[in-house]
Parts: sequence; C-alpha cells; structure tokens
Amino acid sequence: MLARVLKVGLLAGLVAGLAIAILQQATTAPLILTAETYENAAEARPAAAPQPGHRHDGHVHEDAEGWKPANGLPRLFYTGVATVATAAGIAFLLIAVMLFAGDPIDERRSLAWALAGFVAAGLAPAAGLAPELPGSAAGDLIGRQIWWGGTAFATAAALWMFLRTGNLPVRLAAIVLLLAPHVIGAPHPHAFESRVPAELAAQFTALSLVVQGLLWVLAGLAVGLLWPRISPKQAA
Repeated sequence: MLARVLKVGLLAGLVAGLAIAILQQATTAPLILTAETYENAAEARPAAAPQPGHRHDGHVHEDAEGWKPANGLPRLFYTGVATVATAAGIAFLLIAVMLFAGDPIDERRSLAWALAGFVAAGLAPAAGLAPELPGSAAGDLIGRQIWWGGTAFATAAALWMFLRTGNLPVRLAAIVLLLAPHVIGAPHPHAFESRVPAELAAQFTALSLVVQGLLWVLAGLAVGLLWPRISPKQAA
C-alpha cells in the first residue's frame, strides 16, 4: 500500500505540477515581475518624512530578504520545482483523506475531495487574506499565518461535518464553525498603502485563485486516474 501511495502521489504531483508551472508563466508570473518593478522603484526613491498619525512599520511585506534565484531560467526552474512539490503534497493529502474516510479512490470522488480542499485551503482564506503581490500592504506575518491555518482547518472540519453527517445540530455547528474565522477577522495593516496599482493587484488575486483551483483539480483528477491503474503489485 505504501509503495502504491508513493507512486500515485509522486506521479500525480509531477503531472499536475508541470502543467500548472507552465500556466503560471503565462498568467501570474508576468504580474509578479511587473509588481517588482513598482516595488524596486519605490525603494529607490528617498523615504518621505512620516506624516502625523501615519505608521510606517508593519504595513508592507517584510523586507528581510534571504537568498532568491536570479531572474530567467534559475527563477523558472525553482518556481517549477516548488509547484511540483506543492502538487505532490496535495496529491498525498487527497489520498490520505480518502483512505481515512474509507472512500473508493476514483475520478469522481477524487475530484470532489479536490474541490473541497480548494474551498478549505484556497477560497475560504482568500475571503480574508487575498493573494498578494510584492509591495502590497500586509499585516503582521505571524498573525496572518495563524489566521490562514485556523481558517483552512475550520473550513475543512465544517465541510466534513456538514457533508458527512445528516444530523441537524451537527450541520448547524458546522455553519457556525465555517463563519467563525471571518467573524473574528483576518489581521490587516494599520494603513492600506500599496506600492502596486490596485488594478494589478486585483488581476493577480483573481488569476492566483484560478490557478490554485486548477492545481487542486488537476491533482485530484490525476490521483483518480492513476490509483485504479496502479495495483499494489505494480507499485512494488
């Protein structure tokens, strides 16, 4: 079983990851490069004197930059590797939850689980913390990470409770759990200032969610197609 899980997860991740890596180069990657030109231009200008009542700490992306690949082929390579690794992680997660739930792994069920995963890890957190370009305004990093993780977990649990049971009180509790992170609210910056145009940021948010949704869908379909075709004997 372990060999089968490893083979299906890695192959599904490779197929879905490579397809999405190519798609990213035509959609989100050009927007990131454009945003970086705005960010670099803003950093090159002399810092303006702070205005009364304005905070100039903590409302933009943290600038403590470590190593990053050079533009061109190195950046393309490392972005592709990261995308394939993400797709493989999604594939392994889908296999794990379907085995835990006792569901047969086929195309239809795997796609359904993938869509639920995208809602939990993509759409729900994006309702409070939209995907951001470099130079966009942002709140505290740790606070955002905690809120994102809590929202993804709460949404996944709520979907499980609502869809896997027919008990009315449990379903009502699932709705409360689903709404709770958004009632609490995501951490946001004190001042919504950004170095990139709003139109560019909005386009990036929309395209990022589309690409992320396609990543979940392709990973789910790949798992559903490969699992029945790779027997435990073949995997070994």
